[in-house]
Amino acid sequence: MIEENELKEKWESVLKMVEGRFGEQIDEQTILYIIGLQELNKPHTVFQKEEKVDIIHIGICTVLSQFGYYRFTGRDEDGWPHFKNIKKIPSNAKGRKQLLLMRKAIIDYFENLKKL
Repeated sequence: MIEENELKEKWESVLKMVEGRFGEQIDEQTILYIIGLQELNKPHTVFQKEEKVDIIHIGICTVLSQFGYYRFTGRDEDGWPHFKNIKKIPSNAKGRKQLLLMRKAIIDYFENLKKL
């Protein structure tokens, strides 16, 4: 796991990149929504509230799959990706630890896409 100072610097790079693209400050949940939309690949679609929650879940599963917590299992007939939970998130990953885990996963996602 990267050092907390390095994580902070890389997180700032993620925020700068995303804010540069969308022109406003964005939080972790919104970034996960953006990742979910990217993975869903259904442009120009209006989503209902429940679908938006599902899109955030896609984002979470996508970034945490890099750490072995989820595995992509395929897409349904409507093209929505599905994941299987294969490893529990450590019980001590609460609060700040959970936030740092998600930030690290988001950073890795964008680094793997060569966006950072």
